[in-house]
Amino acid sequence: MALLCYGLLVAAWIVDLLTPQVFIAAILFNGPIALSSLSLRSRLTTNLVVAAEIGNLVAGYVNGLTAGSHWDGVAIANRLLLAASFVLVGYLSIKTQDYAREAGASAGRMRQIEIEQALREATGRVRGTLNVELVRRAITRESVSLLGASKAMLIVRDAAFGLPLVFSYSSGDGDIAMERRGLSTELASLVTRAAERRGVSRLTGSDLFGRATLESIGATEALVAAIATNGPTDHVLIDSVSGDGTFLNDADTTMRTFAQQAAMALEQAHLFTQLGERNAEIARQKNELADRNDVIRDIVYALAHDLRTPLAAARVTMKQALDGAYGSLPDGYRTILQTALAANEDQRRIVETLLLVARYEAGEASTLRELVNCGELVARVVAELRPVAEVKGIALNEDLSSQALFARGDSHELRRAVANLVANAMDATQRDGQVTVRCSSSGETIVVAVEDDGYGVPEERRDGLFQRFGGGPPGSGTGLGLYIVRQIAEKHGGTVTYAPRTPRGSAFIMTLPQAAE
Repeated sequence: MALLCYGLLVAAWIVDLLTPQVFIAAILFNGPIALSSLSLRSRLTTNLVVAAEIGNLVAGYVNGLTAGSHWDGVAIANRLLLAASFVLVGYLSIKTQDYAREAGASAGRMRQIEIEQALREATGRVRGTLNVELVRRAITRESVSLLGASKAMLIVRDAAFGLPLVFSYSSGDGDIAMERRGLSTELASLVTRAAERRGVSRLTGSDLFGRATLESIGATEALVAAIATNGPTDHVLIDSVSGDGTFLNDADTTMRTFAQQAAMALEQAHLFTQLGERNAEIARQKNELADRNDVIRDIVYALAHDLRTPLAAARVTMKQALDGAYGSLPDGYRTILQTALAANEDQRRIVETLLLVARYEAGEASTLRELVNCGELVARVVAELRPVAEVKGIALNEDLSSQALFARGDSHELRRAVANLVANAMDATQRDGQVTVRCSSSGETIVVAVEDDGYGVPEERRDGLFQRFGGGPPGSGTGLGLYIVRQIAEKHGGTVTYAPRTPRGSAFIMTLPQAAE
């Protein structure tokens, strides 16, 4: 363009030199200046204006010399007007170039906006599902309209030696074809190359490999992109045009961006699938654990029920013997029976505790709510356990409120809670020690406190006292007594806490809401 403009300018200048002074051919200089606007180079236009001004001046001087050194006034005025027209045409040409560039940039921006919008819509449809197969189908279908292709193929290699999975879709088809099949030699080589390069490549008929591959897929041109995911599966997308068809502008860049978004959609779908599989495995393990818990609970029920009958029979027999039902007994026999009776009571308490734990863990806690006289309940527990305390050489005392204190709940469970606290206190108290059970009121709350002057609880064990298997040191029992106490207290709207005593010993305090008589 520059050579053409300069050539025309020189030709016009030669014509101007050869014409008479009154015939000013320099007007032709405006042609190259105006033509330079097509080049969109303002520097060229400026140089042409300067050259035209110089040419106009030289031509006017030469014409005057040719006319006998006579310069016509009208000719001079015309040349001045032409000089001004050169500047005007040059200015307009430069402004035209600016507007053209702005229009081009605006058109480019509009095209970019259209591409981005099409990408967003296509990506949205691809990511609109979390099913891997549906995502693959959407990638194949959306790439055709996005790139202006005639046909698309998504080739999935998910096994090292197995046949690849091929999704194919042609513009205008109703659905996407999916099949496992072998690939031609050319197509298999193309897929391998694309997977290794991890980019976008354009396939044309300019080389032997391109011609052979395009012929195998029935296309005139193709775009190939690897969709890079973190898994072992390779995804290669091939979009092609056939006949007189062509890809849309910026198809290479568009396909690169689309491949990146498609990779994210596939990763998201794979993660969702893995999450579903893990949830299914967790559910299966949970069901197995529940089944095992049911079996363990049933075993505990069976053992506890089977043990209760012989323990109760042995307890009745020993009490009858001590009461003289079978005649007088030597003192040695009486001591042995008393010890056996105390051990029987401990075993019976363990069986009851196991039954309660099994019921609470199975969500079968008692819903019975009746008025329970807490003072009478505490007195009954103390009376039941006093023989055991006497065998152990421990003084078991009671300190009850003079007024009747009522709580609403299951008397059997509340008796078990108090009995567990008293039994634990006796286990933690040495011979000749004392255990005192108090029952009093504090506002609208009933307070049952079991105090002893025994060994106490080490500070490092206090936080876990009321947890499962945290109620006592190794060898002291099942470790479930205090756990049961907490469960019973909380089910009845109360609490149970521990406090150390001075100079030694422990205090376990259970609170219950007080009910009106």
